Amino acid sequence: MRAIQISSHDGPSALEVVDLPEPEPGAVVIDVHASGVTFPEVLQTRGKYQISPPLPFVPGSEVAGVVRSAPAGSGFAAGDRVCAFPGLGGFAEVVSADPSVVFPLPDSMSFAQGASIPMNVLTVHFALAHRGRLQPGETVLVHGAGGGIGIAATQFAVASGARVIAVASTDEKRALALKAGASDAIAPEGFKDVVKELTGGEGVDIVVDPVGGDRFTDSIRSLGQEGRILVIGFTAGEIPTVKVNRLLLGNKSAIGVGWGEYWMSNPGYLQEQWAAVEPLLAAGKLDPIVGIEFPLEEASRALQLMDDRGAVGKIVLTTR
Repeated sequence: MRAIQISSHDGPSALEVVDLPEPEPGAVVIDVHASGVTFPEVLQTRGKYQISPPLPFVPGSEVAGVVRSAPAGSGFAAGDRVCAFPGLGGFAEVVSADPSVVFPLPDSMSFAQGASIPMNVLTVHFALAHRGRLQPGETVLVHGAGGGIGIAATQFAVASGARVIAVASTDEKRALALKAGASDAIAPEGFKDVVKELTGGEGVDIVVDPVGGDRFTDSIRSLGQEGRILVIGFTAGEIPTVKVNRLLLGNKSAIGVGWGEYWMSNPGYLQEQWAAVEPLLAAGKLDPIVGIEFPLEEASRALQLMDDRGAVGKIVLTTR
């Protein structure tokens, strides 16, 4: 089978197209139609992600495709349309995944959309519903709102009865955030003052921050009483620090969102999440927006685009 390997820690250019043996039957074997591209894969090309196996290895944490074979009692059978979160190995024509990380794909969704679900939608569900305790009627500020996490956060918040103010760096990304359901879409420059105006001086209840960097302090300042900032990632490259007196004033909270660490230590949690989000997916309330599709062989270009923060919607690799 064709696959993509990280052969050195030299960035996205280190990806190579290789031929590898197909996985042996035993778990759920999936003929991959699409693979999602995530920021951790960019970090893996530089050896800077917490999950970084010995070189060379096949990256790719999320896929969608058709089941080729499945063990008895798994709940899956040959021919089922699924998406899955194998964690590694997804940048390939065939992948093997434990049944606990495989999910039935709604008929209304394309494979490219299916490959956009596991990392983004399940992270956002954990962030907003579990860690953030989002309530109907609250206001959510979403950074990086034109990317995969940002779109998923916007859609999930709106589906939960919240108002969303989206922050995105270009007109194109802001238009996408509005399409995803945001009530307002604003530029990063001076966002704190705009948020104050949009909320009548009250501030927001939750900030979703997958970006980090120098906007973190103003994000805390944008919170209202008992507001929560959800720390999801650092696509800006800089890990910010918090002066805790800013949390004391206004009874604010900075909350870590370590989805992977949580589900790996809580067996069965992923399936609980799927039971919660599947009705929203089937109803179109969670509707991943695919921005650009690259053939599998152009994985380097796909990761370079993400590294350059050029993603508008979800980036997907197609294999079939």
